[in-house]
Amino acid sequence: MDTVLPILGMTCEACARRVEVALNAVDGVTAVVSLLRGTATIRADDPVDLSTLQHAVTAAGYQVGATGADARAAPVDAGDGTGLHVAVVGSGGGAFAAAIRAAEAGARVTLIERGTLGGTCVNVGCVPSKLLLRAGETMQHMRQPRFAGIPAVADGRVDRHALIKQLRARVDTLRHDKYEAILAENPAITLLRGHARFEDAATLAVETPDNGAVRVSADRILVATGAAPAAPPIPGLHRTPWWTSTDALFADTAPEHAVVIGSSFVAVETAQAFRRLGSEVTMLARGRLLTREAAEVGQALSAAFEDEGIRVLTETQARRVDHDGRQFTIATDGERLHCDALVVATGRTPNTSDLGLDRIAMRTDARGAIEVDERLRTSVGNVYAAGDCTDQPQLVYVAAAAGTRAAINMTGGDATLDLSVVPSVIFTDPQVASVGHDEHQAAAAGIRTVTRRLELVQVPRALANFDTRGFVRLVAEAHTGRLIGARVVAHNGGETIQAAALAIRARMSVDDLAGELFPYLTLSESLKLCAQTFSRDVSQLSCCAG
Repeated sequence: MDTVLPILGMTCEACARRVEVALNAVDGVTAVVSLLRGTATIRADDPVDLSTLQHAVTAAGYQVGATGADARAAPVDAGDGTGLHVAVVGSGGGAFAAAIRAAEAGARVTLIERGTLGGTCVNVGCVPSKLLLRAGETMQHMRQPRFAGIPAVADGRVDRHALIKQLRARVDTLRHDKYEAILAENPAITLLRGHARFEDAATLAVETPDNGAVRVSADRILVATGAAPAAPPIPGLHRTPWWTSTDALFADTAPEHAVVIGSSFVAVETAQAFRRLGSEVTMLARGRLLTREAAEVGQALSAAFEDEGIRVLTETQARRVDHDGRQFTIATDGERLHCDALVVATGRTPNTSDLGLDRIAMRTDARGAIEVDERLRTSVGNVYAAGDCTDQPQLVYVAAAAGTRAAINMTGGDATLDLSVVPSVIFTDPQVASVGHDEHQAAAAGIRTVTRRLELVQVPRALANFDTRGFVRLVAEAHTGRLIGARVVAHNGGETIQAAALAIRARMSVDDLAGELFPYLTLSESLKLCAQTFSRDVSQLSCCAG
């Protein structure tokens, strides 16, 4: 009778051949090793001591996983050996992308989720935040129409309860259509509710909602547990009813005055949504807005916020927070602020602290983010990771791409995730869109650059919109003219940035970009116009000059 042993640490066909040679060197043993399944099938005329086989595998540089009763714990196990078993911890964008691709490759997938199916983006991130921002934009246009002859709406009050009801309904619909329905229709993916921790590199102990316990053994494991809002160590903060960005999104009542602590994309999006939906808003930024971007980007957004009545306090820290049962009091470097809602949006922390990563000696960085290579492999051979719990950019489309590539690699393929060109958008108004290097990042990388900035007053689409807030800046390599970076601050500027990303990917020069045909009266034409400024004065051209 054949014996099947799970083999840990194999990452390529050469690994499988090494293990196979080592096992076949054992007297009386014929072994066939499958990289795809992560197993060694042993045939022997006489019984062979398991320790002998383990010693042979270890000597080759690999490990034998849990076997026998320890390797298969009902109700979830590695099956009858006819297919690879992949366990995925988490159920967000990266996790689902991996589960779907692994199932397409013939694997059986166990998806383990301790909370709400669908992860951050659909439930408490991208979808609800952009819905609120769009609602706020609608209110802003009603209160302050940009066109003559269109009256402003005098009563600008928002029925927050009705708005949040609509928001929840849309979130529920997308979660059902894009997650729950997919699970129901894919028999290769099994959902297991509970909190997973590593027992060893091939085994997860899952604590179920009814306080039961299930042990899951798998040939490959993907960690895709996402991240959660972080809170700074401000004295008094944790004794008050402060809000995370999630709390703020789903609040049924709009505060009269909200203070937002933070300066990154979550903070600025939250602040503008609250302001446009009727609240007074004050922002506290330890430095300036959007510190990861060039100073001019943060300055442009600050100016737009101030014009809308958002008070932006830069170079300001909260030193203490108190709450008297009705209002917050926030002591800052220069004054004491009073408000009825306090939103803390100072970053996100990877959800890795309670996974038992120490038991398998998995490497993480100082934040607790799992370190992965370009194939999404962790420091533990058969364990992969994707999404916000890793040291990669915390963007849902990066997570989904990582999950897909991890699944390809977990099921015997070879795929890498290229993060050399990653576009991003902050969905304020004006939006902030970026890709590639700015001049400071290029200088740090030893690249000499030449840059041009085009004000939106030179862009026909912006003029037609009566909205010339913002600019476009392109960064080119000095000696070749090759485009290496773009920044767009403009209403709906995010709709343009992928064109710049593709130009960078194609290694186009700014002259190449300037010579391309762009549709007239689109914002994307601003990229062409800015590219033309490297060699000419666009203010002296006709409105649609080629």
